[in-house]
Amino acid sequence: MAAGRLRRRNRKAMSEPQGNVSAVEVDIYTELRTAERWWTEFERRAECTVFQKFAWLAAWHNNIGRHQGSTPVIVLGRDPNGKVQFILPLAIERRGATGRLTWLGAELCDYNAPLLGQNFANGLRTQDFCGLWRAVIGLIRANPDLRFDMIDLDRMPERIGSQRNPFLDLAVLPRTYGAHFATLGLDWNKFFLSKRSSATRKRERRQFRHLAEHGEIRFVQVTRSDEIERSMNLLIEQKRRSFARMQVEDIFDRPGYLAFFHDVATDPRLRDVVHVSRLDVGDSKIATGLGLRHKNCYSLILSSYEDSALARYGPGRAHLQHMLRYAIEHGFELFDMTIGDEPYKLDWCDIEMKLFGYYEATTLKGRAIVAVKMAIDHAKPLITRMPPPVRRLARSVHRLSKY
Repeated sequence: MAAGRLRRRNRKAMSEPQGNVSAVEVDIYTELRTAERWWTEFERRAECTVFQKFAWLAAWHNNIGRHQGSTPVIVLGRDPNGKVQFILPLAIERRGATGRLTWLGAELCDYNAPLLGQNFANGLRTQDFCGLWRAVIGLIRANPDLRFDMIDLDRMPERIGSQRNPFLDLAVLPRTYGAHFATLGLDWNKFFLSKRSSATRKRERRQFRHLAEHGEIRFVQVTRSDEIERSMNLLIEQKRRSFARMQVEDIFDRPGYLAFFHDVATDPRLRDVVHVSRLDVGDSKIATGLGLRHKNCYSLILSSYEDSALARYGPGRAHLQHMLRYAIEHGFELFDMTIGDEPYKLDWCDIEMKLFGYYEATTLKGRAIVAVKMAIDHAKPLITRMPPPVRRLARSVHRLSKY
């Protein structure tokens, strides 16, 4: 599809517009390069999660989305002076003759959300955002190339920075899982003592002494491009072996995933965002991790460790503690352990962020797809307790339900 830009004055689309959405001018871009200048400028002052950075989503589209037939639908809202007030990074994804409107790069974003100008959502009335959303949907559907059968907006956080997520004004449904954050404070020792019992500290000291018997323990921050590449290769190898041990899907078998993670790790535009680290014991690289730094938050995206004789001494746990300490010593206020309710996260985290989904059929075909998706979502708590073959089958059905 050629680069497209559709424009509509929202004043005509809404009845009695109020507050921050009065006289919003909406533009829609269907190629990332045409929106890049506005997006990269806006993300520096906007409230958003790290997953809405242009470079992250461009890497997803270049390595994965374009090969799946995904069409970006980037919605920019401007005030009467032309200043960007919000960006909705959406996309149309197609399988055959069926299309769905979703978040751009949703499969590789722990949180899917708009980028908001300061105070955009504060004081916004429910009918204001719902009216704006209806106008946006009408503008998208007016283009024959952007038709879709359903809206599938998943993993939406309840807050975006200091603002309530305005998408919660829609008829959203709570997800069965959440995300977990640790409030870090200013002092590593105080934080550590508040999170670990004396018995746990004693056990971990004993384990770490055993690690030290095999060589000097070093927390390595990887900065050189060639070393980042090698460390990412090691991280992915460790992660793949971990997936095999757990008998779960290897995400790196999916087309484009390997290239995506290598691209974001080495992208100069993300140099100040991406943090690749290792825990070395002597000459052995026993644990690796990929983190993202964004404003006051450090997010742990991928981590793994060598399944060797040293695994019994908790190298992954030791590496996590070094990453937490790094975040505190570099002034981060929050440590995001992202989506999932694994027990180890509860040892460190004191904040649980709720996530929401919004699903709407726009055609008869879409109604059937939404019905299947809703049934699977309701069954997920039961499915997670099933044997691995059943879980794999459920995941396959879930992917089909997207289309």
